[in-house]
Amino acid sequence: MPLKKNSMISVDGLTVEFGNTTLFKDISFAINDKDRIALMGKNGAGKSTLLKILAGVKSASRGNIAVPRDAIVAYLPQHLMTEDNRTVFEEAAQAFAQINEMESRIEALNLELSSRTDYESQDYYDIIEEVSALSEKFYSIEEINYDAEIEKILLGLGFLRDDFQRPTSEFSGGWRMRIELAKILLQKPDLILLDEPTNHMDIESIQWLEEFLINNAKAVIVISHDRAFIDNITTRTIEITMGKIYDYKVNYSKYLELRGERRDQQQKQFNEQRKFILDNEDFIERFKGTYSKTNQVQSRVKMLEKLTIVEIDEEDNSALRLRFPPSPRSGNYPLIIEGLSKNYDNHVVFKNADLTLERAQRVAFVGKNGEGKSTMVKAIMGEIEFNGKLSLGHNTMIGYFAQNQASLLNEDITVFQTIDDVAKGDIRNKIRDMLGAFMFGGDDINKKVKVLSGGERTRLAMIKLLLEPVNLLILDEPTNHLDMKTKEILKTALKDFDGTLVLVSHDRDFLDGLVEKVYEFGNKTIKEHLGDIQSFLQKKKMDNLKEIERKTA
Repeated sequence: MPLKKNSMISVDGLTVEFGNTTLFKDISFAINDKDRIALMGKNGAGKSTLLKILAGVKSASRGNIAVPRDAIVAYLPQHLMTEDNRTVFEEAAQAFAQINEMESRIEALNLELSSRTDYESQDYYDIIEEVSALSEKFYSIEEINYDAEIEKILLGLGFLRDDFQRPTSEFSGGWRMRIELAKILLQKPDLILLDEPTNHMDIESIQWLEEFLINNAKAVIVISHDRAFIDNITTRTIEITMGKIYDYKVNYSKYLELRGERRDQQQKQFNEQRKFILDNEDFIERFKGTYSKTNQVQSRVKMLEKLTIVEIDEEDNSALRLRFPPSPRSGNYPLIIEGLSKNYDNHVVFKNADLTLERAQRVAFVGKNGEGKSTMVKAIMGEIEFNGKLSLGHNTMIGYFAQNQASLLNEDITVFQTIDDVAKGDIRNKIRDMLGAFMFGGDDINKKVKVLSGGERTRLAMIKLLLEPVNLLILDEPTNHLDMKTKEILKTALKDFDGTLVLVSHDRDFLDGLVEKVYEFGNKTIKEHLGDIQSFLQKKKMDNLKEIERKTA
């Protein structure tokens, strides 16, 4: 049952405490139909915890959440997934399992009624009552072609028709996340809760998801480090900071402006209050032994005791500016590729690819997952065999970041030692700041690498790469485990990088302003597009519209 026009999900006095730590205290807000909310806050502020409480998979220490009866709340966590023996299509169809069970139950009860003759008994009346209630609910559900809906959602999320009958166990964690997302979207919930939904998606799937959520979803709350995604889909931003929430009826970019103004105001109030306290403390100190001033002194002491101290919201270390070491000079063409082809048995990844990189050029590799972006990077790195010609230019020194870089770290040394071993010169004095910028705070720097999560190892490998002198930098999905502030720090460092840059990424906001040419991977070919990521996306939008017109003609 959809949320009624004036109905809402309300959060009242929610508090979460772990031992002596309070994550947030007495927070209250309402979620209305068609609200699209970005949930923001620094790492550890409690965003994912709040989402889990709203989803009913975690409990708060205190407080209430009121959800209308029959409202459907669906939750996509950051990490899943269960092993099973279903195909992709069968797993997606589980979205309708409850409806199928309802239909089967109605059939079974009607069959039982037809065989019974105890028309006056309580049992008979109970069965009639259950059949009536279930039937009313069942026939109020909109009639749809379930198979067609499943197909539409799976194709939109990047699956091919050939994938539908493959077992889910053959797919990576990222693709299995998409299957879970498909199930959520098929249920048409009243509230969708998404925790980092775009981490494992290509640009086209993200754009499809944006359009789906804007045009088809009811209420949505999303945690995401993809700024373009949340700016496009959300109209409201709730920030968790220092145990409180701030609720803005604007998207993320506008919220950043308003938050800056709020912090400036807090700083002004803090300064004024500090002066007021110091003036009164000075008065108390000066006249505390003076008989004629006793009442005034006592009055001011009491006033200061009752004073509520103005707090300034915590600030990320945004001033930190990382710089790559100067690049050793390479030849004019660090990389030339001619007629490159790669296939695995009968599966052709791409064929006859040509690509030339000029010194200090910045390019992006984009395209759907599985179209060969990472394969091309592996060819450049000499990790796989291929047909065709690939030559590195004079004095080309490659710095390479991929998700598996994290597995090459020395597990037996600490986070601090990992960076200290490669840091040279003035940067050695900023190791703690650098680690803090990449979300290694406090005691984290003394942890051994072996106890770090996959995301933490990825971030550590990224810092290590920042300190190595290279002139061709290849980054394969570098932003997957970075929060927005850290992404901005990395983006600024890459803008300052004076070598040649290849970025494999689905993060449009990250690519914006960083690249001047786009190589599109798809249909076993690699197309060169001159211009930045924005002009590429505008062009693709037009191509997609033509395709839609051709299909409907």
